[in-house]
Amino acid sequence: MQEKNIISFINFLKLFRNISATDEAIIADNLQTRNVNEYEILLQQGKTAKELFFICKGVLKIVSVNEKGKDVTQFFLKENQFCTVLNSFNNNVPANESIVAACNTELVLFSKEKLLQVYKAIPYFKESIHSITQQALLDKIAIRNSYLGEDAQTRYQKFILQQPEIALRVSLSDIASYLGITQQSLSRIRKNMR
Repeated sequence: MQEKNIISFINFLKLFRNISATDEAIIADNLQTRNVNEYEILLQQGKTAKELFFICKGVLKIVSVNEKGKDVTQFFLKENQFCTVLNSFNNNVPANESIVAACNTELVLFSKEKLLQVYKAIPYFKESIHSITQQALLDKIAIRNSYLGEDAQTRYQKFILQQPEIALRVSLSDIASYLGITQQSLSRIRKNMR
């Protein structure tokens, strides 16, 4: 399974750029694999992000705490997406968010130290990772912004249309949190849609 996930990660990178066998070996040698269980915390709010995750299978969520002290799901990330708290990772500052497994998830990851070694050994790699993560961030924000100004039912309908592969795998409480509605409201909306 671990070898398969490393191969899948390298194949993903090859969608964006040709990678030599030598560079593939350098990348693979600096990767780690990890399987995490649902609700496992990968980064605790207030700690500094020291890993860049790539999701091979499963869903991670970015969670913050609102002014009432409740966890709020900000974003979901799924297969073939990178995940970290970029500001914390890039600037060595405490994260304002947590990263939590929304379901059982298979990851490959770079520690920051290993990633910097790869950047040194493969100069184009930093630009590749940067452009992929920047585009993903813009995509996440665009999806999130598409819910603004919509009523709860419309937000839920958009969510299941835009992110069906996530809707099928994460808890209803996570979906409600992400959409900014109560679990009771979400249950009512789902019941009325049948």
